[in-house]
Amino acid sequence: MREYKCIIFDLDGTILNTERMNLIPLQRLIKEELGEVISYEDLLKYKAYAGKRTLEDLGFKDIDKSYKKWVQYVNDFEEGAVLYEGFDEVMKTLNSKGIICAIASSKMKDQYEIDFGPTGLKKYIQCEVLADDTKRHKPYPDPLLKVSEILNISPKDCIYIGDTIFDFKATKAAGMDFGIAMWGADDLDGIDADYNFKNPSDILKELNFL
Repeated sequence: MREYKCIIFDLDGTILNTERMNLIPLQRLIKEELGEVISYEDLLKYKAYAGKRTLEDLGFKDIDKSYKKWVQYVNDFEEGAVLYEGFDEVMKTLNSKGIICAIASSKMKDQYEIDFGPTGLKKYIQCEVLADDTKRHKPYPDPLLKVSEILNISPKDCIYIGDTIFDFKATKAAGMDFGIAMWGADDLDGIDADYNFKNPSDILKELNFL
């Protein structure tokens, strides 16, 4: 069993359940601006994409303007971001064991503060690399390597936990081990994870932190 110095987490689909709050407003935006109706299931693949890339792929013209509107719809959505059950205990335990916790996410900083701030878990996070912090995003390794650089920890001493093929590809390109957050993953095709975590508490069990 490898001993890790740092656990890097993805955010959406890993720590936070933000699927509905992102995709339902996106459906609304697509209908308003593109005049199309795209099913919820067909939008699931965009969970792995950075927000602006999603709009580019869907054919939006004024990306910045449309993105601002999407963000407004997301923040007005009544359900909001929900912390996956057990993550408060996971973070607390890792901190007590001296494990460095970090986040590498394609989320914009303002949205990160809105979604993650209220959880009360930011006190356990020693490094945050978000969409604005690297030119290239997952599946490129840049965000993960940026965390490694900032913390001065070798990639081989880090594990990344995420829920998509982009997370997996970025992790392997960075030379890190990968754990799949199965509670947030919709498609496991092509993902050969080092660890399969069925629920957040498995992180503690399988990495021997209990």
